[in-house]
Amino acid sequence: MEAGSGSSACSARTLAACVIGGIVLGASVLALHHAGSAAIPSLPPLDAVRRRLRRRRHRPVRVYMDGCFDMMHYGHCNALRQARALGDELIVGVISDDEIKANKGPPVTPLHERMIMVRAVKWVDDIIPDAPYAITEEFMNKLFTEYNIDYIIHGDDPCLLPDGTDAYALAKKAGRYKQIKRTEGVSTTDIVGRMLLCVRERSSDAHNHSSLQRQFSSGHGQKVDDGGSGSGTRVSHFLPTSRRIVQFSNSRGPGPDSRIVYIDGAFDLFHAGHVEILRLARELGDFLLVGIHTDQTISSTRGRHRPIMNLHERSLSVLACRYVDEVIIGAPWDVSKDMITTFNISLVVHGTIAENMDYAKDDSNPYAIPMAMGIYHRLESPLDITTSTIIRRIVANHEAYQKRNEKKEASEKKYYEGKSFVNGE
Repeated sequence: MEAGSGSSACSARTLAACVIGGIVLGASVLALHHAGSAAIPSLPPLDAVRRRLRRRRHRPVRVYMDGCFDMMHYGHCNALRQARALGDELIVGVISDDEIKANKGPPVTPLHERMIMVRAVKWVDDIIPDAPYAITEEFMNKLFTEYNIDYIIHGDDPCLLPDGTDAYALAKKAGRYKQIKRTEGVSTTDIVGRMLLCVRERSSDAHNHSSLQRQFSSGHGQKVDDGGSGSGTRVSHFLPTSRRIVQFSNSRGPGPDSRIVYIDGAFDLFHAGHVEILRLARELGDFLLVGIHTDQTISSTRGRHRPIMNLHERSLSVLACRYVDEVIIGAPWDVSKDMITTFNISLVVHGTIAENMDYAKDDSNPYAIPMAMGIYHRLESPLDITTSTIIRRIVANHEAYQKRNEKKEASEKKYYEGKSFVNGE
């Protein structure tokens, strides 16, 4: 009797536990059903997992852009900036002197100077020297296999070989070509044209005494000069915008304890000599501030035919240099105590090669105050190159460069006549 009643009690407890468990389970399922997917931690889809794994294993997108980069200017730099934005690493091919001579005429700056210039552009990751002018199948395969290039980049302006064929036809056919927007307002042909006009004016009794900057860079329409030869040289105009300056800027200031180095100058026809002195100046501190003199200041100190490039053009060229942290657009000629305090300048430097090396002999020495403060330092310039050096190269080979410009003029004219809007940065 007692044993039977104990067995019944055990069965009742088991039944009660099952019923209660069932109720709890049912209530939980019902609650989850009403709560929806937010209450249920879901696993990511298989495709998403695969994409993440591929992304982790994925190498950087490498893009290639080539060019002569002769008398390198802000238009070249802006092209390289746009190209870099299309990938993770930008590899730049610098075309050899012989290839340039065969396809375009003699270069103004030799290969080693052009390599210094391209390496100094802050958007460039690596360079390939002695690159061919035309993208042959052999060289294209080398780019894809040895340099792991994903895309070949060029501007929207045509690049034709002497036989009239497209230099990038193979890359386009392979589906590995991308296009960027040409930078308006400047070209090497344009700059050489400015200097050739300067030479003609200086060798004649020209009645117009305005500087080249005022003739070509003041935005008064597009000037075409034929120099009496009947062959016009189209001279473009740069239209400065705040957006372009922002694109070229580093957007960062010095730290509270930064050693700020200041160097100033015209930086006209920005060249390898400029780059090398900026590199040395940057090594002397944590932040390099560059003062760029106004067009009027340069004209008053170096003659009415200077500068060749206007203030905004020169500012962009300097801003594109990887050694420069900030620029003062329109810096004063004299380095004052107030300026030194305002920018917290620790050191003022100047190179040994420049076009105004007589400043120390003048009564109005622009560096008198930093000298008196003991913060002036004279840097040994690595290269014996000035803006006048570049102009002398043009003058010495005047006829060859005149022919080079005339040869380029036809394609330039065709481009501008058929130009349409191209969306780009």
